[in-house]
Amino acid sequence: MEGPSSYLRLSLSIIFICFFLFSIVIPSWYHPSNEPKLRPKRFFPTSKTPILEEPPRISQKRTRPSSQTIRHPLDPLTAQEIIRVGSILRSYPPFESSPPPIHSLSLHEPEKPEVLAWEKGDPLPPRRAFVLALSNGRTHELVVDLGSGRVEAHSIESGSGYPPLTLDDLVAALEVSFASAEFNESILARGVPLSDVKCITPSSGWYGQAEEEKRRVIKVQCFDQEGTSNFYMRPLEGLTMTIDIDKREIVEFLDSGRGIPIPKSTGTEYRYGSVKKEGGRNTARPLKPISIEQPDGPSFSVEEGHIVKWANWEFHLKADHRAGLVISRARVRDPETGALRSVMYKGFVSELFVPYMDPDEAWYFKTYMDAGEYGMGVTAMSLVPLNDCPRNAHYMDGIFAASDGMPYVQSNMICLFERYAGDISWRHSESPLTGLEIGESRPKVTLVARMASSVGNYDYIFDWEFQTDGLIRVKVSLSGMLMVKGAPFENIKNVPEEYEMTGPLVSENVVGVVHDHFMTFHLDMDIDGSNNSFVNVHLEKEKTPPGRSPRKSYWKAHRRVARTEGDAKIQLKLYDPSEFHVINPSRLSRLGNPAGYKVVPGGSAASLLDLEDPPQLRNAYTNNQIWVTPYNRSEQWAGGLLVYQSRGDNTLATWSERNRPIEDRDIVLWYTLGVHHVPCQEDFPVMPTVQLSFDLKPINFFESNPILRAVPNFEKDLPVCTMAASS
Repeated sequence: MEGPSSYLRLSLSIIFICFFLFSIVIPSWYHPSNEPKLRPKRFFPTSKTPILEEPPRISQKRTRPSSQTIRHPLDPLTAQEIIRVGSILRSYPPFESSPPPIHSLSLHEPEKPEVLAWEKGDPLPPRRAFVLALSNGRTHELVVDLGSGRVEAHSIESGSGYPPLTLDDLVAALEVSFASAEFNESILARGVPLSDVKCITPSSGWYGQAEEEKRRVIKVQCFDQEGTSNFYMRPLEGLTMTIDIDKREIVEFLDSGRGIPIPKSTGTEYRYGSVKKEGGRNTARPLKPISIEQPDGPSFSVEEGHIVKWANWEFHLKADHRAGLVISRARVRDPETGALRSVMYKGFVSELFVPYMDPDEAWYFKTYMDAGEYGMGVTAMSLVPLNDCPRNAHYMDGIFAASDGMPYVQSNMICLFERYAGDISWRHSESPLTGLEIGESRPKVTLVARMASSVGNYDYIFDWEFQTDGLIRVKVSLSGMLMVKGAPFENIKNVPEEYEMTGPLVSENVVGVVHDHFMTFHLDMDIDGSNNSFVNVHLEKEKTPPGRSPRKSYWKAHRRVARTEGDAKIQLKLYDPSEFHVINPSRLSRLGNPAGYKVVPGGSAASLLDLEDPPQLRNAYTNNQIWVTPYNRSEQWAGGLLVYQSRGDNTLATWSERNRPIEDRDIVLWYTLGVHHVPCQEDFPVMPTVQLSFDLKPINFFESNPILRAVPNFEKDLPVCTMAASS
């Protein structure tokens, strides 16, 4: 019989995904001359590196990014700029002898006043890059000036936390695991061929334990892929390794679940071809093909690579390795004056917090912070035409840096399209009693900017939807696979009373562990400029004085302007309601009302964790659904700049403890979408999409309904499509 070491290469060669990043980052062997490369379908590594494979995808032919010319101060770094940054760092004296791996490399945006003052045709501000590099366990923050070719600023972070993980970190963790004799013995003892083993690398969180101190650690857990591509449904329960990433050694080996059966593979497939081959009866009435046709093309345009113009909207759109999709300089045209008016300087998802509710030794650490630990941009997959995005969609690539500082292309990462789903913008019909024959209605067409991140088992679809009435709807849709736990039960009637179930059975021997999803958004609102205020419009019940009316009660809206950050910490309450406005007190309507936008909450589940629980300490920004802070360019990430193994000492919650003034100032609104997920059988083997959203809605921003003059649809204006005859 062959020993464990002989299985190592075989085992690693079949691993095609490492939880979050494997199929999306170009490894360090790739050194282009001056152009980025598309993500490869396969790379040919050294004998110690696992082979990574990407399954075939439907893809539009794209070999280059949408733009390699810088036209706007906020345009992301080009491939050539990324290469130049790497070159500058390699010649930088502290790094000359041993260049450290790069964990983050992105545009260091110009100061906000500089961007606001810039107009098309003006010289571009100096281009700079912000870099996070890790050397000898210490995080280096650097600002690189591309014009002068020099490192402009360099500091070493002294607080807790590390930068996002790289592909090399994850590969190292798997190499250590598969090289372990103890690991190989456990796999074989469970009766699983090593060729069927798939392993993932969950982040470890922080719990103040000795093995976490002064070193980066990561977990490794494994699954059996025999008979299915959906290995997530077949866990090798209880097998967990803690790996020191930098020393490349196992810190802790747990193997407590050998007696728990591996769930069956039957019924776990989700790929179209495989499901079709499996047969089975589909009793649903088949849907006929449906498509929204635009014979004259879409109504939007993307100019100079990143400037989107549609109807009355104009904004800057780009990909970001951490946030994924970033909307900047969002402005809407006033129907009365024709002028573009500022709504939002910058909006993006700042952090995702996903805690699972199982205290067992193989589960307690599953309290992910996906944006800061992995990155929503680097985990974004190519969107699938006709399914992720409709016909006439425009696709945009992302250009990111690998750990060696070389660029790669995340192709078709963002799509932009118009949506019409039969919704109505406004309508009114008159009753016959009035003698007026009136039936007026206007169709609602919207513009959607979309990105989808596949963070391991979960898929997150982010939509920014713009409406002609000035409303912006921010939507997150959840799909993908549950993170499941193996159990010795096939039916709930077999579960003894003393056994603690941390979720319901969703299939035989499969428990769907209950968990939360919190998505916190950074919304730098600039309503007609940067001098804004936050107003809590509290709805208060009033009692009717005796004898005044048959009514006994009614409610009034009382406005309270927040003076400091403490006044704007909001926990939503169903029976103590408020509206939440961001206004410009200097911009008044003809009636004297301040121009504003309000956040319309949705998906408002709150965290139920103890405030002193380590995961909640790290994610204390979820203690409130709304926060308001004064603008500070260094305060963008709700969980802090350095999230991995952080202790919660540099978060939105700690910044707000200063209780700074926020009235009539440049302010940032933070909103957290949340949902408690109690899985069910319908979530197996792949979850139907669950949608959460909130709105940013104009309030006294326009003088009247801004789409009053919208044109209705007429039959003569709409295309009539017929099936083309086949030749």
